[in-house]
Amino acid sequence: MPALACCVDAAAAAAAVFGGGPPPFAYATDASLPTPEPFSGVPLATKTTTNISTTVTAAENSINWSPSLSAALYRLDGWGQPYFSVNSSANVSVHPYGTETLPHQEIDLLKVVKKVSDPKSVGGLGLQLPLIVRFPDVLKNRLESLQSAFDFAIQSQEYESHYQGVYPVKCNQDRFVVEDIVKFGSPFRFGLEAGSKPELLLAMSCLCKGNPEALLVCNGFKDSEYISLALIARKLALDTVVVLEQEEELDLVIDLGRRLSIRPVIGVRAKLRTKHSGHFGSTSGEKGKFGLTTTQILRVVRKLESVGMLDCLQLLHFHIGSQIPSTELLTDGVAEAAQVFCELVRLGARMRVIDIGGGLGIDYDGSKSTTSDVSVGYTLEEYAAAVVRAVRVVCDRKGVRHPVICSESGRAIVSHHSILVFEAVSASMVSTPTMSALGLQYLVDGLTEEGQADYANLSAAAIRGEYDTCLLYADQLKQRCVDQFKDGSLGIEQLAAVDGLYDLVSKALGVADPVRTYHVNLSIFTSIPDFWGIGQLFPIMPIHRLDQRPGVRGILSDLTCDSDGKIDKFIGGESSLPLHELEGEFGGGSGGRYYLGMFLGGAYEEALGGVHNLFGGPSVVRVTQSDGPYSFAVTRAVPGPSCGDVLRVMQHEPELMFQSLKHRAEEYVHEEEDTASLASGLAHSFHNMPYLVVAPSCCLTVANNVNINGYSFYGSEHDHYSSGSEATTVEDEQWSYVCA
Repeated sequence: MPALACCVDAAAAAAAVFGGGPPPFAYATDASLPTPEPFSGVPLATKTTTNISTTVTAAENSINWSPSLSAALYRLDGWGQPYFSVNSSANVSVHPYGTETLPHQEIDLLKVVKKVSDPKSVGGLGLQLPLIVRFPDVLKNRLESLQSAFDFAIQSQEYESHYQGVYPVKCNQDRFVVEDIVKFGSPFRFGLEAGSKPELLLAMSCLCKGNPEALLVCNGFKDSEYISLALIARKLALDTVVVLEQEEELDLVIDLGRRLSIRPVIGVRAKLRTKHSGHFGSTSGEKGKFGLTTTQILRVVRKLESVGMLDCLQLLHFHIGSQIPSTELLTDGVAEAAQVFCELVRLGARMRVIDIGGGLGIDYDGSKSTTSDVSVGYTLEEYAAAVVRAVRVVCDRKGVRHPVICSESGRAIVSHHSILVFEAVSASMVSTPTMSALGLQYLVDGLTEEGQADYANLSAAAIRGEYDTCLLYADQLKQRCVDQFKDGSLGIEQLAAVDGLYDLVSKALGVADPVRTYHVNLSIFTSIPDFWGIGQLFPIMPIHRLDQRPGVRGILSDLTCDSDGKIDKFIGGESSLPLHELEGEFGGGSGGRYYLGMFLGGAYEEALGGVHNLFGGPSVVRVTQSDGPYSFAVTRAVPGPSCGDVLRVMQHEPELMFQSLKHRAEEYVHEEEDTASLASGLAHSFHNMPYLVVAPSCCLTVANNVNINGYSFYGSEHDHYSSGSEATTVEDEQWSYVCA
């Protein structure tokens, strides 16, 4: 093995210098050690489980790599179709209209990020990363594709009713997302589903501008106030259905309906026997969290009949679970529910809608697997065909009129339209150790007899070519040195030397861990909480430099002071991600930034995110396709929550905090000019986002950089705090239509 052979050569040379003793080969890193002669050997290539080499030359990057290879490497061709691809500039490109997108309509994601994050002084919007980029055109295309799939299935199977879906607002309650869905879905009678009182208020307000035939489905546990709101919605001419999740809710519906003189439309949620066995199937089956058993459903029917309200029962709802992996499971569940529907018709209920719930899955890893929680083995068209066929077959057999088919496909609607973009700001360095005889002799002199014996055995094993034995003795020597250091009998310089020796031996034997840690300007707990909470995987990849072969593999570590704040599992069963070397200040290159994107995260992540370590949410922009030179327009831009905003969430009062700090500055900083500057800097800090500001391409202009005795404060153009005696008030800037 060349590296260890070089070690032995160095040891032999050292023996001549020092007149015998252990063959001293050393790791030279500490400046306090005697200056060694550099070790000239080259360790063997590190073993790796991937076909991506850990070191790639510039020539290899340009000759042996291409954007299409990057697309294949990151599985973009699987999970990204038909909305994402790699363009000729080697950047991720967004296809706002799916398969109908023309070449000139594609949107370069890197250009969007640059437009949004560049300082205003150079024509940008000055927003700080991390950043959520929303594409409402993609959202519209998802709605149209879902409707088209059901329309085709209904027509081709001669189904005698129609499909009209509802969007479950819990997936993403953002005002503009919900308003877009109501607007885009209006031609299809697309409605909303609510699971709480604030969601119901939101849905009622938005549907006032929607199609009058759109459904408002009221799910979730209910009290009298919730049911009263739902009944008021009916009085406002909204097609509202109160779905019974618990049998006890029926009494409230009957009583409140009489008091308000409103005849309700009622649905029941059935607990089916069909069970989704994956992670998302916990709400299905007989022991699921929601719904009524067949016994309870029969009691509901009898009670409604006894009070003359059986005609109010018009909808059957069920939910097998999110991410239904196969059409076989889907068909089984829908067929069972259709049987219940037909039985309710037989019992006299005026049934008109079968609500199949959620479950339309997303292929997060592009594998099209039917056995994975992060993939599905069907297309939109196959899903719709399976649903329509299952309902039609059962209803035809029972002689029941075909019902309206409703679904609550939130994940499938909103996931694709939102991209989280964040920046890698630094990475752990992996260096090849150098060696010197003089430095290692310093180590050997401080070893115990057992340690010197381990060292001698290591040298002898290297000479004999017994490389597994080399690793054993290197590990044993390292542990002895750690024990000595803990006892205080070994200095930190010697401990560093033995660490370096161990690393060199590991590299030479090909057993060193090649994975590096990339530090990203992000809070996983805030922006990707499902990864931390349930291990949900999302596709993550660089959004640029895709004509270059990734030279390293890495995991992603966030800014939080928490060991769980890292992403070390990726789609495809990978424990690391192919990445490029960082450039510029942190990577020794030309000063470029390294942007990563998390895709298919438009559902749930924003609603579930918290403020761990007081990191707030990202900045958000809305981008539509346009006929400008860059094919896009930023129609809305919202900066992320400031430090003051997240402090308020935890009941702090930033204005009072600032005043306390200002008085402290006046007490301890005696120069009046420095006091004013310090107070100004503190005011900026309250106003800025909690995330790192990376110069020189930070989102804040140079003019707002305040330097006080070596401390830098970056401020935006508008502050809510004043360093003077009276606070100044500045209206928030209204972001307008910006073409690029």
